Amino acid sequence: MSNHIFVLDTNRKPLTPCQPGVARFLLKAGKASVFRRYPFTIILNKEVDANPEPLELKLDPGSKVTGIALKQGNRIIFAAELQHRGQQIVEALRSRRQLRRSRRNRKTQYRPARFLNRTRPQVGWLRACSIES
Repeated sequence: MSNHIFVLDTNRKPLTPCQPGVARFLLKAGKASVFRRYPFTIILNKEVDANPEPLELKLDPGSKVTGIALKQGNRIIFAAELQHRGQQIVEALRSRRQLRRSRRNRKTQYRPARFLNRTRPQVGWLRACSIES
């Protein structure tokens, strides 16, 4: 797959992508400057009248990765892969669940038993409630 450099005019309108050699010549001659490092994009210093060729955006959706490509005619201008966060989220939830379960199952003898710490008077507690109401 061949390399291509994105080109913008002075008004930040996209032009037809060029080869790296052409971009290098424009940069060395001072006719363009770097606009962005990734994807590498240059911006021209002088205005030009040009009709850029149309580009097609192609998407290849997948369960874990989505493929993205820019196509001009039969040439692939730019290709990238987009990693989905789905697996990362599932793994974070699994880790949280495991931490909770291990915390519950740990033998914590220093904690008093919850089911034996409710005390009430042996005699008269039912009568006291009915008199107040």
